[in-house]
Amino acid sequence: MDLKSMTMEELEACITGLGEKKFRAGQMYQWLHEKLVEDYDQMTNLSQTFREKLQDQYPLTKLKMLEMQESAIDGTRKYLFELSDGNVIESVWMKYHHGNSVCISSQVGCRMGCRFCASTLDGLERNLLPSEMLEQIYGIIRHTGERVSNVVVMGTGEPLDNYDNLLRFIQLLTAEKGQHISQRNITVSTCGLVEKMRQLAEEKLQITLALSLHAPTDEKRRELMPVANKYSLKELIPTCQYYFEQTGRRITFEYSLVAGVNDTEEEAEELIALIQHLNCHVNLIPVNPIKERNYRQSGRDNILRFKNKLEKNKINVTIRREMGRDIDGACGQLRRRYTLQRKGE
Repeated sequence: MDLKSMTMEELEACITGLGEKKFRAGQMYQWLHEKLVEDYDQMTNLSQTFREKLQDQYPLTKLKMLEMQESAIDGTRKYLFELSDGNVIESVWMKYHHGNSVCISSQVGCRMGCRFCASTLDGLERNLLPSEMLEQIYGIIRHTGERVSNVVVMGTGEPLDNYDNLLRFIQLLTAEKGQHISQRNITVSTCGLVEKMRQLAEEKLQITLALSLHAPTDEKRRELMPVANKYSLKELIPTCQYYFEQTGRRITFEYSLVAGVNDTEEEAEELIALIQHLNCHVNLIPVNPIKERNYRQSGRDNILRFKNKLEKNKINVTIRREMGRDIDGACGQLRRRYTLQRKGE
């Protein structure tokens, strides 16, 4: 049993089952999710006997920080955490004028196989528990001493492939007696698992859903993303519309621009035709080159041309600000380098 993944109600049931008073659960919940302690010994208003019982029966989920890289360019920090089973995951802390953002992983590895992503090169190891997702944020708050106002589930893994744990993580992160981060300040990324997107829409959460689109046609998308062999744009685009209808939240389309692959004027026109009827936002991402692939970033002029064409057709668009390019900035790079070093490769 993982106490840090429990809701207040579940924690109350667990604590009363141990013969303790119900209010002890509230005290523990505060220690875990508001004060962010890592050890039962720090829970000073609980009896020594009770703390020892908890330690024996319910060891707390902890992450060990193995490495932290800080960008000399913009102060972005990339963290490498070790889980209790020896697996490693990475998270990113980014400082913006509107507050601090943390990008977290939802799985150890990924099975989606997107061609430009380092996260998927070694496949999927396992899902992360809600507590392991939370602890990435909590560990960074403890380390920086600063509050986090925005959370992006866009690190290693496909969040909707870990659906139940993702939902519980959101519930705990937004709970009034925890960090109480607004749902509107949470973004969840997906490569396009249609059934799970529809299921998420029906939860009627106020989070932002970001779809990794990356190409305006099925043929091109299949080259970049194996998931496109299962879900066509004919299914995906109506699902995006359904998400908006159910939640009132516009979809964000993530579009990584790869030189000579998906950044031509023709592809900009195809993208406009595909999405101009939707209430949406396009986030253009200059692709992060990884040594295992030969993809190159589009030139600045091409990126601006692509952006201007979308804007002229009344599509909301931004170019993602590049953060931490000097510190293994792309998703999965730091974890992969560490894993290869550990194997002696």
